[in-house]
Amino acid sequence: MLLKSYKKEISRPKCNPGFQTVNCLARLDQDIGEVLPYINARLGGFEYFKDPPQVIFKVDGKTIAVHPREIVIHALKDAEEADKILEWIKREINETWEKKGDIEPKYEGMPKPKVFDILKMLPMSNCRKCGLPTCMVFATQIAGGIKAPDDCPELDEQKRRDLSEYLTHFKFDF
Repeated sequence: MLLKSYKKEISRPKCNPGFQTVNCLARLDQDIGEVLPYINARLGGFEYFKDPPQVIFKVDGKTIAVHPREIVIHALKDAEEADKILEWIKREINETWEKKGDIEPKYEGMPKPKVFDILKMLPMSNCRKCGLPTCMVFATQIAGGIKAPDDCPELDEQKRRDLSEYLTHFKFDF
């Protein structure tokens, strides 16, 4: 077992303490730097950086950054959700470490969808029914893994299928 324990800190964003979400910082009691390229290969990291080493995942609108000595998670509902995600990532780290002999390490992030390719598939009505001011903002959030095609009420069924098919080439969650 590579990762045995950590100390968790929950905080509200300092830039806006009125935010409804919280952030989590888990300070790891062990250095897990060696597993990062393997977990990136196994789970498909959204971004990977060599120096300093870190892998970033985007899951359900949350950003999870895994560093050698800490894990940072943004946009959480509460401490309970942080615990759930931390235990999941701890399990994944340890399983990946055990199987690292069978995994080819990956030192780059996954390909990203192009905002303009997404935008071409949207109705371009800027209707705001999705809760965003423009289709461009909506396309940017889809490209970032925050929104999904189903979040656009104006998207016809064929374009929804086309956009969903396009996005299958890019992994946003597990």
